[in-house]
Amino acid sequence: MSIKGLDVSEFQGIVDWAQVKGAGYQFAMLRAGYGFRTPDQQFRRNAAECNRIGLPAGAYWFCYALSPEDARKEADGCLEVIASYRMEYPICYDIEHASVTYAEQNGVTITPALATQIVTAFCDRIEERGYFAMYYSNQNFLETYLSRDLNRRYALWFARYGSRYDGIDYGIWQYTSTGSIPGIAGNVDLDTGYVDYASVIRKAGLNHLGSKPTPPPKPTPPPADYITYVVQPGDTLSEIAVRYGTTYQALAALNNISDPNLIHPGQTIRVPEKSGSAPRYYTIQSGDTLSGIAVRFGTSVTTLMSLNGISNPNLIYAGNAIRVS
Repeated sequence: MSIKGLDVSEFQGIVDWAQVKGAGYQFAMLRAGYGFRTPDQQFRRNAAECNRIGLPAGAYWFCYALSPEDARKEADGCLEVIASYRMEYPICYDIEHASVTYAEQNGVTITPALATQIVTAFCDRIEERGYFAMYYSNQNFLETYLSRDLNRRYALWFARYGSRYDGIDYGIWQYTSTGSIPGIAGNVDLDTGYVDYASVIRKAGLNHLGSKPTPPPKPTPPPADYITYVVQPGDTLSEIAVRYGTTYQALAALNNISDPNLIHPGQTIRVPEKSGSAPRYYTIQSGDTLSGIAVRFGTSVTTLMSLNGISNPNLIYAGNAIRVS
């Protein structure tokens, strides 16, 4: 069995899902968000459109957890974001070297034992809530941090760019990050599925599909204009509000923050655009180039080099965060 798929995030911009489906793609994995309750800015539109045209979709959440308890909180945040949509494919935890780098920046060393506990905590919480759990990673991370026994317990979405099968047991294979398909401007990750997860999940009665008829409501309209700000150590919501000429109540409402006293370094929050400007950051992915990042964020290589003190535009590293505005 070989099922044609792709995965996207806000970095692919506005996707024409009808064109994607028309090109023969049979499933999509959509980034729902990352870290502590930070939704992907295009997830709601992507999920609504996939539901509307009948393209089976799953979701993934990028790991910035420092502990198993953090991972459970990230799972809860993911479940809140996806709750209104029909998810016919797995709910996946994306853990990579950028997750380890973030932990190191916050004084935590990710050991193989801790990495396994973090993945287990997220996936267990997903299963507790009646969804099919999966985890994603690449070959180097798996060999360094995760036991192969883990994929006997949970389904694996495996990233390895090439054409050679390497013997790892996985249900979805991400084989390139530089795909080009109708309906999407620029590069996109492409995948091959080896398990008909839509049938497996439906037959098992998972993902609450019975309570989510097809098609769902019309696509969510674009949100009001805002910029994003990455919370720094020592920040408070009220201080950020003063800095950008707004109120902490407005920030709490815009970001669904129930406790204004509880924000975390590394958390991305929305700030009303009219209130000012703030730095934006991007975590470099495998295969990225500085020119490609510049195009994605509507800037120039020269500007990125200036903002980040980069002397050689051909020398950037996956996992590093760079300022893009």
